[in-house]
Amino acid sequence: MAEIDWNLIKSFVAVAETGSLSAAARKLAASQPTLGRHIAELEQALGVTLFRRGRSGYALTEAGSVLFERGRAVSEQASAFSLLALGSVEAIEGTVRIAASEVVAAYVLPEITARLGVEETGIEVEIVASNQVENLLRRDADIAIRMVKPAQNELVARKVADIPLCACAAKSYLGRAGRPLEPADLAGHALIGFDRSDEMIRGFAGYGIPVSRSSFRLRTDNQIVLWEAVRAGNGIGLGQRPLAERDPLVEIVLPQLPLPVLPVWLAMHRDVRSSVRIRRVADFLYEELKRYSAGAG
Repeated sequence: MAEIDWNLIKSFVAVAETGSLSAAARKLAASQPTLGRHIAELEQALGVTLFRRGRSGYALTEAGSVLFERGRAVSEQASAFSLLALGSVEAIEGTVRIAASEVVAAYVLPEITARLGVEETGIEVEIVASNQVENLLRRDADIAIRMVKPAQNELVARKVADIPLCACAAKSYLGRAGRPLEPADLAGHALIGFDRSDEMIRGFAGYGIPVSRSSFRLRTDNQIVLWEAVRAGNGIGLGQRPLAERDPLVEIVLPQLPLPVLPVWLAMHRDVRSSVRIRRVADFLYEELKRYSAGAG
């Protein structure tokens, strides 16, 4: 019995309940020849005759009647198993903790999680604004959105897209100071940059624009403060192009400026990737971040 295909038992029960191959075929959305073959295979495997065939249809033999009760019990258990499995997939509930950079956490994720909440009402989201991959290793987060590929063997990473960067400023600032037409014009503008990092200074030098720390009228290492400083009109800074394009207060300048991109990676610990809940959120984030990176979200 352990080697008997479950489909044979299912076909047997359906024919016994309906009394004909045609009715059983409609019930199972199968063909009559298939059901007839299943009955013949089951009878051969068991070594008994299950039905008496006649003009009135299929009638159970004595042996068939005995096996029918057991077959129906197996059928009910299989149906219950299928419903349980289906419910575990469809009823996705629980908390998913997402770690992301400050800008993504503050300006990108809220809209995405709002859309997720419409589709998956049973999922609760926690957002950690952090740039440290260690969040996943310490299990402080289930999923991390990172701008570098995690190198730790315990993590599984998936490349989403590249977010383009741009030079931008508030329209209020450009109305006062004018718009730079060439990269060299930046030297005459108030700039916004990092505090302790010299990354922007080296970047400008690479374009032949000599700037020093004092060239940055406002300096901060906090990404949210930097972006809000741009929006408030403190000067020209760098930002994510999709973010600048959808902000009515901000205008992109020097679109010809060759700037690097921010690679976006989704990462999770190997131990949690089999979770249906976490996988659902990860797949949702992947599609939404891809749209955002392309300027469509």
